[in-house]
Amino acid sequence: MSLHKSTVPKTVLCAIVDCLILSSFLPNIGFDLMNKVNAQLGLQTNVSFIGVNMKGLYTSTIHKNLSSIPFPDNYYSDSFKLIKSAGMNHIRYVLYWQAYEKDPLSFIAELQTVASLADKWGLHVIYDNHQFHTSSWLDPVRGSGFLPSLFNDNMSYPFGSGGSPGYPSAIKWWTNWWNHTITDNRGIDGWTLQIGFLKKVIETVENHSSTLGYEILNEPQIQSADQWEKIGKYNTFVANELRKITNKTLVFDMTIPVDFHNLKINMTLGNIAKLLPANKNNIVFKISLYGIPTAGSYAEQKINLLSELTKITGVPLYIGEWNDVSREERINVEGKTVKEINQEISDLNQTDADIMIKKFKDIGVWGWAFWNWSYLPDSSPDFNLITVTLNGHMATTKYFDILKHVVANT
Repeated sequence: MSLHKSTVPKTVLCAIVDCLILSSFLPNIGFDLMNKVNAQLGLQTNVSFIGVNMKGLYTSTIHKNLSSIPFPDNYYSDSFKLIKSAGMNHIRYVLYWQAYEKDPLSFIAELQTVASLADKWGLHVIYDNHQFHTSSWLDPVRGSGFLPSLFNDNMSYPFGSGGSPGYPSAIKWWTNWWNHTITDNRGIDGWTLQIGFLKKVIETVENHSSTLGYEILNEPQIQSADQWEKIGKYNTFVANELRKITNKTLVFDMTIPVDFHNLKINMTLGNIAKLLPANKNNIVFKISLYGIPTAGSYAEQKINLLSELTKITGVPLYIGEWNDVSREERINVEGKTVKEINQEISDLNQTDADIMIKKFKDIGVWGWAFWNWSYLPDSSPDFNLITVTLNGHMATTKYFDILKHVVANT
């Protein structure tokens, strides 16, 4: 979600050059990488999967829940009914590895409930292994995802030292993660531990008709250009292990930050292509878009560039998160000017939502999921599709009406 509204003429030139380079050594890649879910090649004429991101209770609880908002009775049945009645067919279900560690029995029981009710309502679910700001170890207020036991080197990653891109602890930790040197406090390999968690999820929901697939890792961080290939090795390693127990769709994420001007990262099409796994059968490439792709905007440059990647590689594009946010400049820990969300003024109107959906259709995305459906309120107003009262009553917001309208006109 690190977005900067700026033009990037050099990126366009790089994209053209990279297209020529990639096409020279991947001339036929688009013809033998059929997505088994859709059985489609190339650009799609229809968006197959349209829906929302959803958070639950035990699957999403990281910190001690201090909220006075109760988890609604029949939360999933009522939510799925509303989502289906609005013409949508897809859920990107946000879950956290940390939440599993906190209460594995309740975590698995909730997954079983989600999968069974999604079967009933005819929904297609992607189970998203989510992280935000790396872990609650590095960011006790907003961070979630990786287990605190993977940060046992307290000298390198002090508690509360910052988990978003640019923080020294995050830079060190993600660099070691891609170097495959992170272990937990027992000395067990981090990649192996994460695969074990993903296999638990798969074993729980694999045989449900509603299960569309699994997202390996939400928005991983990249710190330098030499890590593109290392991320590809990680994705290949994980994919090969998971393919032993599932043939369903695997989702691989674009890294953050998405910074066209950062020469240290060198975000060209040729480099980005390196992060995809070697086996591209039945995979999709996920990006997030938190801005309106108007002519010349950062959001348009971003989505155009990354959709070119999917054309070259034959891997469908999935807009796994989208919304609109307002940003303001601030100075980060490195002394650089960055833009962060201004939650008080962030909003989404019908016109802008229509522009987003039309763009998705025009470039032929595989699917999209709006952010967000959660029983807990978010400080960004347009991140709330529902509200829940103190007595547990659930009601939709104006943003649900906006979403319902764009679906009806799609």
